[in-house]
Amino acid sequence: MGFFSDFKKFLLKGDIVALATAVVIGAAFKTIVDSVVKDVITPIIGMLTGGVDFTKKFIALDGNSYESLAAAQEAKAAVITYGNLIQAIINFIIVGLFIYLFLKAYEKSKKKEEPAPEAPKGPTQEELLIQIRDELKKQNS
Repeated sequence: MGFFSDFKKFLLKGDIVALATAVVIGAAFKTIVDSVVKDVITPIIGMLTGGVDFTKKFIALDGNSYESLAAAQEAKAAVITYGNLIQAIINFIIVGLFIYLFLKAYEKSKKKEEPAPEAPKGPTQEELLIQIRDELKKQNS
């Protein structure tokens, strides 16, 4: 087979199509989670912390003091934006919570699988061996 036919088979495998679908759904899910974080959770956290916006928290490494992150970046100062890390951790926890709740709801909605009916029981191995022995005895007599 040629390279292109092998490549086509690879691309059209069920696993690849399922993965591509998962990536697209994941991207859409991310926008929902980002909106929940930005529009719902962050304002609540801001209210609880007295209006603190974590994304504007930083440490300037040049030893100077800047009134804002934008001012430090405009001065081309090296900064550690630890507030972005805090926000990323909050986002991670919220995404984890959403996935957990989604999977719990999915598991609840699945029908409980009924156990497969047992296969009809036939003679045991010992019974078969006894039958074979008896047949051999008949043939030898």
